Amino acid sequence: MSTMTREDTEALIQEVLEVYPEKAQKDRAKHLTVNDHEVEQSKKCITSNRKSLPGVMTIRGCAYAGSKGVVWGPIKDMIHISHGPVGCGQYSRAGRRNYYVGTTGVNTFGTMNFTSDFQEKDIVFGGDKKLDKIIKEIDELFPLNKGITVQSECPIGLIGDDIEAVSKKNAKEIEKPVVPVRCEGFRGVSQSLGHHIANDAVRDWVLGNRDSDTSFESTPYDVTIIGDYNIGGDAWSSRTLLEEMGLRVIAQWSGDGTLAEMENTPRAKLNLLHCYRSMNYISRHMEEKYGIPWLEYNFFGPTKIAESLRKIAAFFDESIQAKAEKVIERYRAEYEAVIARYRPRLEGKRVMLYVGGLRPRHVIGAYEDLGMEVVGTGYEFAHNDDYDRTIKEMGNATLIYDDVTGYEFEEFVKKVKPDLIGSGIKEKYIFQKMGIPFRQMHSWDYSGPYHGYDGFAIFARDMDMTLNNPCWSKIQAPWLKQGEEAEAAAVGA
Repeated sequence: MSTMTREDTEALIQEVLEVYPEKAQKDRAKHLTVNDHEVEQSKKCITSNRKSLPGVMTIRGCAYAGSKGVVWGPIKDMIHISHGPVGCGQYSRAGRRNYYVGTTGVNTFGTMNFTSDFQEKDIVFGGDKKLDKIIKEIDELFPLNKGITVQSECPIGLIGDDIEAVSKKNAKEIEKPVVPVRCEGFRGVSQSLGHHIANDAVRDWVLGNRDSDTSFESTPYDVTIIGDYNIGGDAWSSRTLLEEMGLRVIAQWSGDGTLAEMENTPRAKLNLLHCYRSMNYISRHMEEKYGIPWLEYNFFGPTKIAESLRKIAAFFDESIQAKAEKVIERYRAEYEAVIARYRPRLEGKRVMLYVGGLRPRHVIGAYEDLGMEVVGTGYEFAHNDDYDRTIKEMGNATLIYDDVTGYEFEEFVKKVKPDLIGSGIKEKYIFQKMGIPFRQMHSWDYSGPYHGYDGFAIFARDMDMTLNNPCWSKIQAPWLKQGEEAEAAAVGA
């Protein structure tokens, strides 16, 4: 369906790069490429996980965002202190729509903002005493919390607060886990290091807590969901399918997750990894220490769902494999009806993606199930092993871009002219003002879930609702309108 050849795409990349100074041009050229199925390793054609160039308007987040906003924040029965100025904690509060079951402020705390609210005096004199007081107050005010994490913001690393000592002291006093997480925003090049730091904190402060506990009754079919943050209820949709095929989900990480579930994860027979980028570290650790295998899966769209269910079932006995086939068959009429309804309205439409985590590659199959084509994709904070997986999913000669700048993304869109863009909140209003249909693909634009067969129906509806909305023909970019008015005035003069 794509009309761009390899030569066209290469020429487009060179045209966009010309605006940069020579040094910046050479650097950015390493992050932009034309997809080639013959390349076995992406490092031969694209560079990733490098520092962003100053002044190019990167769309990345920071290490604090990766730890507090992604990995730790959704653990619902723990309280997560944003240790530092109020802004980071407020920005990270409830923005990702991590749905959970519970009574907020009583036994769940996911949408509440706990901050040490640093002032100038705290920068000068340090925040250790303040943190010590906050932890004690929290445990007194919210006695049903199961533990506390200390998510350090940038000033903490700069002034040298000893959050480890404060955490150890208070863990003994309140007799609950208090986990220090050194996720200062300036660490690393993006939120990706924050994921890694958070995984290491789980490894060091949580996973071994129940190693000697023999009260847990395991079954041969115990699995965990790792790296699903329950955006709009995604993890619930995934869990439904796994349980329908006869598996028992003993833990969710970390959407609608609990501390007890995290501690019980080493009892699983298989860890099911959804977001590879954010949770592969802890999955590898559990494989090395506890001998638990892990498997990536993809529950976006019926094609990938069926592939994943069969791949998961292959780890278990024939009864699970038979049930997996029954699950696929049970939903066949449902998803075929969705395709029959929406594919005629979406067939041939072209999509460009730019998201974080797993979505730039995982959602490709769902679009293809609807007859759409992804003609460009890229990640905010990927490593090369993410691109290794992406090459196989994308069409030949299509655009791949890493840590794309605001300028590059806009120029690519102007030239490729996609019918739909899926990206984040920072890009949403720019492209909508340009009159281009847009879906916010970090938190599903206040919709969802998109996982599972039920989620696919919502996904298809949302793409149709966005793409075929008559409003787009009425919208003209303000700068184009101004240009036309100026031209008309000049002609009239």
